[in-house]
Parts: sequence; C-alpha cells; structure tokens
Amino acid sequence: MNTTLETPEVLDIAIIGAGPCALAVAARMRETTPSALFTDAEHQRYHWIKRHKNRVKLVPTKGRATKKILVEDKSEKPCGEICNPPKYLMAVYDSSGPDWMIKWTCLFNAYNIKTLRSPLFFHVDPRDRDGLKAYAYAKGREKEMVELKGVVGKEISKHLMKKKMKRRPSVNAHTGKSIDERDMQDYYTPSTSLFNDYCQDCIDRYSLNNLVTQTDVRSIEYDEQGTDERPDKCFTIKTSIGTQLARTVVLSIGPGMPAPPPFTSNEAEGACHTSQLLKQKCLVPHVKAKMDSKHTTNVIVIGGGLTSAQIVDLCIKKGVSKVWHIMRDDFKVKHFDLSLDWVAKYKNINQAAFWSADTDEERFEMILSARNGGSITPAYKAVLERHQTKGNVIRHTKTQIVGKSWDSTSRLWTIETEPPIPDLPPIDYIYYATGAKADINAMPLLQPLLQSHPIETVGGLPCLTYDMQWSKDVPLFVTGRLAGLQLGPGAANLEGARAGAERIAWRLQEILGDIDKYSDGNDPVDEMDELRDRAERSWTHLNMFDTLSVGRDVSIRDN
Repeated sequence: MNTTLETPEVLDIAIIGAGPCALAVAARMRETTPSALFTDAEHQRYHWIKRHKNRVKLVPTKGRATKKILVEDKSEKPCGEICNPPKYLMAVYDSSGPDWMIKWTCLFNAYNIKTLRSPLFFHVDPRDRDGLKAYAYAKGREKEMVELKGVVGKEISKHLMKKKMKRRPSVNAHTGKSIDERDMQDYYTPSTSLFNDYCQDCIDRYSLNNLVTQTDVRSIEYDEQGTDERPDKCFTIKTSIGTQLARTVVLSIGPGMPAPPPFTSNEAEGACHTSQLLKQKCLVPHVKAKMDSKHTTNVIVIGGGLTSAQIVDLCIKKGVSKVWHIMRDDFKVKHFDLSLDWVAKYKNINQAAFWSADTDEERFEMILSARNGGSITPAYKAVLERHQTKGNVIRHTKTQIVGKSWDSTSRLWTIETEPPIPDLPPIDYIYYATGAKADINAMPLLQPLLQSHPIETVGGLPCLTYDMQWSKDVPLFVTGRLAGLQLGPGAANLEGARAGAERIAWRLQEILGDIDKYSDGNDPVDEMDELRDRAERSWTHLNMFDTLSVGRDVSIRDN
C-alpha cells in the first residue's frame, strides 16, 4: 500500500485501476500454470502443451503418419506453482485508495449488499475454476453460499422436447432452463464477506500486497522512438504524484464516468447519481432532519437495474416514508446481468456466434441484446414486493420525468412525468441509478494516446486485437466492460475478468520475453501460430491419453 511513486525504474507492467479485473490480471501474471476456463480435459491439454513446449521431435515417415518422441523436461514445475520471486516488475495505480478493491468494497458497503449476483465460478483466481467453492468448504463457510432458486433442475427433458415438437413443430423446443442437477453446486452465490476474503486469499497467495499506489492517473503517452531520458517503445504515465515509465500498460478502470445527471449545480442539494454515495451518506442532511422531526418524506429512485432496487430497499430501511420507483422500460427480473443462455452450459453456442460475427458492429448489437438493459434479481424482486405490500414503494414502468423544478427554500421538487403519475406529492430527493456509459473517447487520461495512436470504436468501445491490445504495435491492454467487443456480453462481470486476464497474460508474456523461454532457437515465434500448430499435431492425430504419454515412442497411424 503506497501513496507515493517509489519505482523510478521502468516497470514491466503498470496496471491502471485496482478492481477485480485488475486483480485478475495481476494474479494471473504470478501464476505459472493457470487452470483452463472450460473442462478438465482442456485443462490437461493446456498443461501438456506448456510442459512439453518445443520438446517434441518429429521423425518423417511415409504418408501423413509421423513418429513423435517426447523428451522428458526435467525442469518443469508442478501445476499451480507461483512465480517466486516475481518475474515482472509490476505496479498498480488507483485513485480510490492504497489497496485492492477499495471502490468495490465501499460501493458494496454503501448499498448494503450482502451477497453477490454472480455464481460461484465467477471469480478472479486463475488457479482453479472451483476455487471459491473449495475455499468456502475449507473454511467451514458453506452456509454463506446462497442457492439461486428456480435455476437448477428446471430444464426440459429430451422426451418432453420431442413431444412438444410433435405437437407444435414451429415452436423452439430448447426453451426453458438449461442447467441440470449435476451443476447445482455451481449456481450458488457467495456472500460479500466470503468473496472479499477469497480475494484477499488470492492477494496473499500471489504476494500482491503493497503493489497499489493511491494516485490519479492523468495521462498515458506512448513513444516508439524514445529520448535521452527514456528508452524506446515505452509508456509515460503521468499521475498526481509523479511520472512513471512502463513497458506495458493494462487499463482496468471500469465502465467510465456516470452519465451526466440532468440537474444543475444549484439543484445538486436535492439529487445525486448513485455513484456519489461513495462520498456522501445515503440520506442527505435535510432529508434526515425531516425524518427526525417525524415528517413524511418522499423520494424518487430512477432506474430499472439492480442498483435501483438496492437503493429503494436501503431508503426504506433508513426510514423514508415512501419511495417512487420510476423506470423508462419494463420491470425485468433475471438472476444474472446476462440472459441465462450466456451463463449456462449452452453458452458456448452464443459465444461461438459472437466470435464468428463479421463486424464489431454486429458484436455490439449482440452485447446490447444479451444484456437487454437493467434488471433485478428474483431475491430483490421479493424484497420490493414486500415493501409494495406495505405501501412504502410505488413502481411506475415505462415512465419518464419530463419536467422538474427545485425550490431551494422548501427543499422540495415539483415533478412532471409522462405518463402523468396521479397525486404525486412534492419530492424531497431524487436518486439517479442510471448506470454509466462506456466511452473510451471521453476518458481524459487517454487523450494523448488517442491523438498519437487513434483507434476505431463502436458504441464507445475500442476495437481491440484478439489479445485485447490497443494495436499490435501499442502494448496497452484493456480489460473489463471496455473490452466487450472481444470478450462479449460478460466482459463487465467477474467471468469476463478472469477470461480477459488469461488472454492478456499470454500476450504480455510474449512481449516481456517469457513465452519462448524453453526454446532452443533464437528466432522469434508467433504465439498464436505456435499454439495452433501444437494443437493440430497433438489432437488431430492423437487421442488425449497418447499425447499425455511421456518418455516413450508414440506411433501414429493415418486413419
């Protein structure tokens, strides 16, 4: 934990931001043998490729068949070993505080969030997909895993699908849930404290303490040529407390700034965006004073996402008399911020369609469709319905504020809506839970880079390379929601954090000279071509068990 720049030398990696996506990247760079993101078989294949890199000697034979002699690598490390000492000089910069996930923790505390929305296999640990679940059992904290009711065991059987298709051939039989009983334990959500403790366990395990410096990053510049004062192909990071040089940069700064709230500075006493609750209490002084004097209080919460539901619940618990919950769209209820078919076992179908899209514009439309605006969880739906039953909450869907006037003397709003809300009283306070717009062009710290190295954008999202790099010549990487055109609709959640870290790590290791460390040759190797070649050699002509054989000849016959 730092508050001053104490690394005058050139960093290998500078990470801007200290949230979950940044933590996922830092942890991945300290993990020598990360878990695969999919099946155990893929995990085994990955480790086989990594262990026997450039150790396979090919002996030509007739036809397509070959003989492969696998030379045992005496220097290989066991799975799960951590880089110790660290290979890369790394530093993290964040304006929220001198430690990991300060903003995340403060927002969860401000909104009084007790459980995450994400399932157990959404986390930042690169070592094990089921690491969070294993941690909960190891610590005796199974009771802090909350079941997502109505998700598991609701799928349609094959018999019922066939029967449905016979009756109505035009109807898609693959409707309903697509998660079966074998995946039941995955679909629990961790408590906030359990998840935070697991993140701290990752921080301790990978020796990531004392990496974060609290500072505002003001600009990022990249110079291929260099000067007398700095080497070539280097970033200059200007912060509020100094300047730092870095060979590579990872940008992990969330979705961006909140949408500009539709009120003036003179009206700010009576309204706020929910992101401002990091700096102020939920109830402002004049509302709190009115409650203390036993007067009726009325507030409006605008938005249809989970944050709006959390603010409504928080206001009622704080003692507000009545909350008017207004949203411009329908009231949508989903377990996750994505459609279930982007999370469950058939998600690869949607992901394949996403990655096969011809243009980034098409991908952007798929992101919008999958997220489909704001939604709340079934658990918070039940909470709001209890408040509605008591008359404390009134919900209005497909409604917008078209006129408002703030009286600074009485400290009350006069509100006009479309369609009109009958008997709407003067309002004490307005909360805008309207999210944030992701637009890389509007970020001040990137303006020098945008001028020197422009990048195409779609809907504010940058058109990155496959490795989530700014361009093949500029080693700045982007993760989180801003990487949506590469990662898909889940880029903004914890699954996207881990998937993005995996992609970024491969390219970082290549740039920093680690990918080819076992090679006997000196020629540069194209990473993606190398991996594709290994995959073809290993899995087109061999089964998995043949390929995992070490120290013996493997005869391969053409089919």
